[in-house]
Amino acid sequence: MSKGYWIVRANINNQEEYLKYIKKATKVVESFNGKFLVRGGKQKEFENSGYERTVIVQFDSYNDALKSYNSSEYQDALKHVKQSANRLFAVVEGT
Repeated sequence: MSKGYWIVRANINNQEEYLKYIKKATKVVESFNGKFLVRGGKQKEFENSGYERTVIVQFDSYNDALKSYNSSEYQDALKHVKQSANRLFAVVEGT
């Protein structure tokens, strides 16, 4: 079965509010057996640029990745993102 991934690129403009999102989102990821592969950290962009933070989360399946994103708990966490970050978020099927 193919894995599922959250791939998130973000610019944070309100760290305090975004930390509230991180706390809630981490619980959702854990409840769907997600595993953080990349969570911020040092990065160098090539060919194009625009986001200061990258997060990659691996799930057991693409369906699990979609279910976790669409869960009511994650949708609640997203309330903190609207005022604190500009993001590009993709759910991707992979190996």
